[in-house]
Order: sequence, then structure tokens, then C-alpha cells
Amino acid sequence: MNDEKPEIMTVADVADYLRIKTSTVYEWAANGKLPGVKVGRLWRFERSEIEKWVRENRQGGKRK
Repeated sequence: MNDEKPEIMTVADVADYLRIKTSTVYEWAANGKLPGVKVGRLWRFERSEIEKWVRENRQGGKRK
């Protein structure tokens, strides 16, 4: 069994990772607040970009 995390994430994957609603992921992606690309009608996200976004957008504990 392969336990590696996928490099490409779906809206549901990102919502689960961030513990937010899928509708929020759609909204943030459409508004450019969350790094992602649209493939046809579907949003896709690179895990490394989402992890980077989390580090850069955390409240109070930003590293410089």
C-alpha cells in the first residue's frame, strides 16, 4: 500500500487539509487567495504550494 500524500490535491483534499468547507476553497481559489489552477471545470492544487501558503498566511507566528 502506498501511504504517500498526493502532490496534486482536489478541492476536497484541500478542504480536509485546511479544515474548512469546500465552498470556501472554491471561493478562495476563484478570488486568487489560494494558489490553484483550473483544469477544465475542476480546480487542482499542488500540495507544496498549499503548504507554502499556510506557512506564509499563519496568524501571529510568521517567520521572517
